[in-house]
Amino acid sequence: SGRVSSFAPLMCIIITITISDNIHSSIHRNQSICNTENPDVKLTEDVFDSFTNDKGTEEKIKRFTLTNQNGMTVEIINYGAIITSIKVPDKHGVLEDVVLGYDDMKGYLNPKNPYFGCIVGRVANRISKGKFTLDGKEYNLTLNRGTFQLHDATLKYEKVWSTHVEGNRLMLTYLSECGEEGYPGDLLVQATYQLSPDNELILDMTAMSTKPTPINLTNHSYFNLAGHSSGRKGTSEHTMTVNADKYTEVDEDSIPTGIVLPIVPRVMGEVLKATGGIDHNYCINQCTKGGLTFVARATHPPSGRYMEVYSDQPGVQLYTGNFLPESTSGENSLTGKHGAKYEKQGAFCLETQNYPDAVNHANFPNSVLRPGQIYEHTTIYKFGVSE
Repeated sequence: SGRVSSFAPLMCIIITITISDNIHSSIHRNQSICNTENPDVKLTEDVFDSFTNDKGTEEKIKRFTLTNQNGMTVEIINYGAIITSIKVPDKHGVLEDVVLGYDDMKGYLNPKNPYFGCIVGRVANRISKGKFTLDGKEYNLTLNRGTFQLHDATLKYEKVWSTHVEGNRLMLTYLSECGEEGYPGDLLVQATYQLSPDNELILDMTAMSTKPTPINLTNHSYFNLAGHSSGRKGTSEHTMTVNADKYTEVDEDSIPTGIVLPIVPRVMGEVLKATGGIDHNYCINQCTKGGLTFVARATHPPSGRYMEVYSDQPGVQLYTGNFLPESTSGENSLTGKHGAKYEKQGAFCLETQNYPDAVNHANFPNSVLRPGQIYEHTTIYKFGVSE
């Protein structure tokens, strides 16, 4: 086993890439499903806000709040299946909101909204040149980042999801119609959120399609365990461990080249200096097939808070908020919840996923969902306090 640490002057999170058999822990899928009638977890519903939809009518947005006996709360709205708030205690029992977001729909509808807390898809991350060939047919997608597509707006913008509550489990469903953003097939997506008595937020995503289509869903929450408003100072106090010894090489547009490289201090150091932060897909060291694998652990020593991520996906995009505004003032500033000013590298994302642009690389894990198949993706965010 060994450890490789990467640092850069503009980075504000200490990154340790861990290569160790000891860290290959697993949670079997059936253990990730909570008792939906557990009296220690409550689910309530109210109105978050309203907005005028594309038909010109006012539409109310529902907010669902999950609470457990430890005081941890998670708030989710049925617009984009967005996680708007996660409050967890520190070592003194003080609750703090640890995800970035907005107080109202005006914020989430703002074109500057950098995907705070939402489910992104059909295909998260980048697709080179916004095109792919599937079963001999070329598909051209909407280009939303110059020469490529990033995160595909299909599931993000102006999309209100249907909701169903079963005990303390929240299920949100959305039908992405054939041709949206250029993708083939009607795609039925369901995102299910649960909170456990052990401070685990469990996200299960499933999907079915009427035609072969690439798929790669993820949740795009921005975390800062010092508190959502603590900015770069807060993230600078974090340490992080990622269970990977390889990553996917990218070009100047952060598009994968198809080459998987070992993580080496010299290489990662050069990458960090060039990009001013991290925005890379790490290839997770897998353990047991069919279970959940340890992905990463972020720790904030001053508060004692930590977050562990477990998933059944082959990769994770570690993104350190490099495209958030440089300044907390001026016309380009970004105002979030309770007037907080969000800034560059004032949060990080851990986006569990398939490898980016997998549909264009035969050597990457399969990303094509075919009729009759079910896409399944489970992620657990486990919060706690270090002793």
